Amino acid sequence: MAHLSDIEIAQSNPIKHIKHIAKNLEIDEDDLELYGKYKAKLPLKLINEKAIHQNNLILVTALTPTPAGEGKTTVSIGLTEGLNKVGKKATVVLREPSLGPVFGIKGGAAGGGYSQVIPMEDINLHFTGDFNAVEKANNLLAALIDNNLQSKVNNLNIDPRTILWKRVIDMNDRALRDITIGLGGTANGIPRQDSFNITPASEIMAILCMSKDRNDLKERLGAIFIGFTFDKKPIFARDLKAENAMAILLKDAIKPNLVQTLEGNPAIIHGGPFANIAQGTNTIIATKMGLSLSEYVVTEAGFGADLGAEKFLNIKCAYAGLNPKAVVLVATIRALRHHGGAMKEEYNTPNLTFVAKGFENLEKHIENIRKFNIEPVVAINAFISDSIEETELVQEKCAALGVQAVVSKGWELGGDGTKELAKAVIDVVENKATQFKPLYNWKSPMKEKIETIAREIYGADGVVFDKKALLNLRRIDRLGFNDFAVCMAKTQKSFSDDDKKIGRPTGFKVTVREIEIAAGAQFVIPILGKMMRMPGLPARPASEGMTIDNNGVISGLS
Repeated sequence: MAHLSDIEIAQSNPIKHIKHIAKNLEIDEDDLELYGKYKAKLPLKLINEKAIHQNNLILVTALTPTPAGEGKTTVSIGLTEGLNKVGKKATVVLREPSLGPVFGIKGGAAGGGYSQVIPMEDINLHFTGDFNAVEKANNLLAALIDNNLQSKVNNLNIDPRTILWKRVIDMNDRALRDITIGLGGTANGIPRQDSFNITPASEIMAILCMSKDRNDLKERLGAIFIGFTFDKKPIFARDLKAENAMAILLKDAIKPNLVQTLEGNPAIIHGGPFANIAQGTNTIIATKMGLSLSEYVVTEAGFGADLGAEKFLNIKCAYAGLNPKAVVLVATIRALRHHGGAMKEEYNTPNLTFVAKGFENLEKHIENIRKFNIEPVVAINAFISDSIEETELVQEKCAALGVQAVVSKGWELGGDGTKELAKAVIDVVENKATQFKPLYNWKSPMKEKIETIAREIYGADGVVFDKKALLNLRRIDRLGFNDFAVCMAKTQKSFSDDDKKIGRPTGFKVTVREIEIAAGAQFVIPILGKMMRMPGLPARPASEGMTIDNNGVISGLS
């Protein structure tokens, strides 16, 4: 089995008509908006607030990852298969992949091996057009801003030097990081410096994921902060009368997408913000849809628990009133070796000393999850290079902390390889689950919220605010945004803001360079270090290894 690629496994697996998946969720066929035979959008009327609070939400997160990632999506899908295998009605709810990583180096986000969502090619490519709609809504606002700069009708007197809004494209393209627009004469606009972000970094994506319905979406779109006038008055998207047109472009994108796992279980995939610069999880609507239709919902949040899980819990769950019952922390022996000091060439070589030292990183994540009054389960995502001794060491160390650590073999065996993990999660839900509590109150002072995350989650001794960040804090106060949540932007490679500090660093402070405002999403973004909003392609992009034949069959996609 192992010699088959992910796409070969996906293509060789029988796929059911989406109406059969919907039937398992008791969705009427007439409620499906079909995108071919294997994909459908679901109407928002299927959300049932009463059912949401009766069913069980499980978050899958991870220890601080290596560059290759530790398999959260694969474990999420595998766990869903396992839960269904042991008699629970479970749905996996995930983010949509971005085309940038698909054609770059990281690959898609449909899982791997025998724990995948299908149709894999569609999900990893254009899917149902949601990313395209986000891109167009974002760029419509950008066009309206530049149009207003030179318009003599309803000119808002916007100071071009203060414009914060960027254009987006869903592709890795370093040439668009810093550009000049409006060249070629007065008919082509006002010349100014600009740049592109990748689509998952757009505030429109963050807003889509935070919205509860179309009216809320429209209000949030109107609240997007653009910049200032020459006389220092703030300008919002609603001042350009942009919110209705943007909401029209998102009229279908707001509906969650239904697909299936390899074993024919339901999967809802919707939204796709990055986790190091945004909230890194699917839409509130999709999560609530899953909870309305299933006894168990398994979802994931990007990168390590210090980023994805912290934001999932403090931003998404706190705002939406969600009560996650358990958290699965994905760990790999490979990552534990890394955090224990192994060099890259030693990642696949068994070494108990490295694993024992690297366990400090996982232990900190376990402590952090418990600060939210939730009990974690550790999933050891199995690799062929793992030794029995290393795995047993991790299980012993977890047991000493009162945590179950279960080997997850979903990549190799699908649901049959995750039944024990499913049972461990059910045990926590039925016997240990408590009422989730956020780490901070949104109404606390902004500086205090940032310091709470840095001290409690990262283990920092304190926070240094650069001069620009202090000016930004004053701007946030002046604009009345102190009650917003905090969406930290930092490296995913370390608890600290220094990606070379692996393991569990101590005796450090983090530095906030500046603080951006996402007024529509209702959070501010403290920037720790220099964050990349537009990735570049590697020397050998993944696109070079892809082919499509005369019958339209794709190979080389991962």
